[in-house]
Amino acid sequence: METSSSLTAVAGNGSVLSVSPIEEDHFALEQLLGETGWPAPAAAPSQLSRTATLTAALVALRRAEYAVAICERDLGDASWKDLLECTRGLMNPPLLIVTSRLADEYLWAEALNLGAHDVLAKPFEPAEVTRVVSLACLRWQRERQPGIRFRPTTLSSRRHSASYLVEGL
Repeated sequence: METSSSLTAVAGNGSVLSVSPIEEDHFALEQLLGETGWPAPAAAPSQLSRTATLTAALVALRRAEYAVAICERDLGDASWKDLLECTRGLMNPPLLIVTSRLADEYLWAEALNLGAHDVLAKPFEPAEVTRVVSLACLRWQRERQPGIRFRPTTLSSRRHSASYLVEGL
């Protein structure tokens, strides 16, 4: 379910896009991030925008810049891998956090190897959600500091900042 006011609002550097066909995921993330003192330190005014499909997520990402996309593993006819691949062409792609009730070592390893920032298991743990989202927002901001441009050396190297080429120093 889309929230049109969120999609049309100008997103700040700390903004998060939740991509899930499961309404309870959006609600849980809003509750957890609100209750635990989020937004991330040093983040611009933040908000959680919602989309239910890959297509809607791509529309939202073209309209506004998001620091983080939190994506359910399965999106019906698409998956988190499709979202990750589609964001590679964006000027400032969001860091991707994958969510799943079946979050195991295999998913975690696959997500990190393909370039996702992290994996969150469901049901969500409040401290873990806050930690992962806050670190992702801070990393996204630091990688975009004026005068420094980060570029991944390979498509699968986004996870490790040591794999980035630094330009403009």
